[in-house]
Amino acid sequence: SSGMCRFIAMSVILFALLGLAVARVDPRDRVPPAGNHTFGIQGDQFVLDGKAFQIRSGEMHFARVPREYWRDRLRKMKAMGLNTVATYMFWNVHQPEPGKFDFKGNADVAAFVKTAQEEGMWVLLRPGPYACAEWEWGGYPYWLANIPNLKVRSTDPRFLDACGKYLKQVGKQLAGLQVAHGGPILMVQVENEYGSYGSDHVYMGAIRDLLRGAGFDGQLYTVDGSWVLKGGTLPDVAAAVNFGDKPEGAFNDLEKFRPGSPRMNGEFYPGWFDQWGMDHSVTDMKQSLVDLDWMNSRGISFSLYMVHGGWTGGFMNGANVDGGDYHPQVSSYYDDTCIDDAGRPTAKYFAYREVISRHLPAGEKLPAVPESLPVIALAPIELKESAGLFDHLPKPVVADRPLTFEALNQAYGFVLYRTHLGSFAHGPLALSDLQDRALVFANGSLIATLDRRKKQNKVEVDLPPGSQLDILVESLGRVNYGKEIVGERKGFSGAWLGPVELAGWQMFQFPMGSVPAYKFGTAAVAGPAFHRGTFIVSTVGDTFLDMRGWKKGVVWVNGHNLGRYWHIGAQQTMYLPGCWLKKGKNGIVIFELGDVPNTVVPTVKDMMWETHPD
Repeated sequence: SSGMCRFIAMSVILFALLGLAVARVDPRDRVPPAGNHTFGIQGDQFVLDGKAFQIRSGEMHFARVPREYWRDRLRKMKAMGLNTVATYMFWNVHQPEPGKFDFKGNADVAAFVKTAQEEGMWVLLRPGPYACAEWEWGGYPYWLANIPNLKVRSTDPRFLDACGKYLKQVGKQLAGLQVAHGGPILMVQVENEYGSYGSDHVYMGAIRDLLRGAGFDGQLYTVDGSWVLKGGTLPDVAAAVNFGDKPEGAFNDLEKFRPGSPRMNGEFYPGWFDQWGMDHSVTDMKQSLVDLDWMNSRGISFSLYMVHGGWTGGFMNGANVDGGDYHPQVSSYYDDTCIDDAGRPTAKYFAYREVISRHLPAGEKLPAVPESLPVIALAPIELKESAGLFDHLPKPVVADRPLTFEALNQAYGFVLYRTHLGSFAHGPLALSDLQDRALVFANGSLIATLDRRKKQNKVEVDLPPGSQLDILVESLGRVNYGKEIVGERKGFSGAWLGPVELAGWQMFQFPMGSVPAYKFGTAAVAGPAFHRGTFIVSTVGDTFLDMRGWKKGVVWVNGHNLGRYWHIGAQQTMYLPGCWLKKGKNGIVIFELGDVPNTVVPTVKDMMWETHPD
């Protein structure tokens, strides 16, 4: 099998590289010295405590990794030869609703930064307010769309006011953890790749000033493609360049744009992200090893994006629009990189580690690679109880025209739109501004699936007068990149049957922020339904749910939303962290949109990737 081949290849590389300089570092050397530090720029060098310093960074997003595993992943990064971790913050994680801030549990960014310091890692902080990162709406909270005519990534005073309130809270958490205040944060990024979006330096200056006002008084920086540096940089802020290969050209561009400045790579790509219905992204590391060696041999600072991608749980995946085509992203993030979803070092890990080890400063040695956490396979999980969605409709919101998710104050999930047809029930049924996928039912029977990915928004119908029309709409993820982020709204804005606009709508909301407390039964249920089961765990460990016997939906285990599955792939398995399991009885709930041929879920020890037509 491919999993066994991967295991064998990794094992061979591991044993081959054990002969490298991997002596354990004295624990006293692991943690950056206590007390305040100085960090800044002198000429063309970054300087830490008066000495030239090369930032060897890898990106990991704490929101994509269970808090229980932060330390494990950081130790693996340290053992790979990295001295810094870069991380985005996602505004919608920390302010899910207006006036409600969350910095607890997996959102406790201060705890993550302190853990990094304890493990001897410096930090590059990327607080946004825009992040991209293949994350829902690039990190923007949905409720910004409810401010009339507000334009994100602009100098709209209402937008900047919201940004300022968010960044002020970020500052309360993290300003005291900058290097000058005894923490590990070396630099803080202003916005994110703005040159690829626009060239409004007044806006960029406003975000810089908001960061300063929030207490970030240390070194700031920007990241951009080298071809758009003019649009995304500020004269008083350090500039880094992003690229996938052949760094020499990018750094030549940087030198021409800003002569004599430090050379730093903001994002270097050892892998790439995946999108539903497209083949799994696998990148060749041969050229990247050459490029990484080129940078290290010259002491150039770099950041691997991603060194560990982690997992986008819940409904937090974003989407891209490429040439007008909408492409939502899968739950697994950058699987083909240095540390896989379950935290295991890959072949790329050891290859990159070997390159980095050749260029370490005198006296620095790499720690031994930590052992991986256990990965297990369980007996197939049976889901014996079901509850139909249409049997558990909540109280509806009533309006003459359909309301978007945002107008319903609903962030994510599903909305069921219902109306009844009059005497005219024949012709093309068209949904205006459908975002993103709709199951169309007439009198309880599925008659069509309309998908934004395929630019589908209409279907021919021939129904009896007075028919009940139900349209179940799923948000597949708000666009996270490009000009399309401005107009993102989920649901649809109107429905027409031939020349007649349909009116008189009921909207039943299913945000699915948690598992609904429905009454389950043992009878089989057709159509959209929740399926429930229990399973026993004797030895706790990470595992992967094999969803190939299912069609499309969402999975919860012990109340944790693992994210989406979809038979079209390429992702066919779902990562289940062992820290969310317990010895003994565990519970699983699956919301499946279609009829399921069976209600069994096998488990495996690795990700599986297959693409199927839909």
